[in-house]
Amino acid sequence: METTKPESWNTPSEPKAENKKVVAGILGILLGGFGIHKFILGYTQEGIIQIVITLVTCGIGSMIGFVEGIIYLTKSDEEFYQTYQVGKKGWF
Repeated sequence: METTKPESWNTPSEPKAENKKVVAGILGILLGGFGIHKFILGYTQEGIIQIVITLVTCGIGSMIGFVEGIIYLTKSDEEFYQTYQVGKKGWF
């Protein structure tokens, strides 16, 4: 009796979670003061804190979001996924 290996096109694959790196990075750069990038990643509390910081500092706090956006975009896809989506690291 011959055993056959399943064909790759017919083998169910593990669904990979969506990597939100590019969306979060661009929103961090453009709208960082509003914390939109935090909300995209599921960090509601951190997003609200970002809005408060921006309001209290009259907009200067939006630089945090700008820097985070750059950090997001410079990480590899796997490193970003492991750090911010699996590890749930809320800041930098």
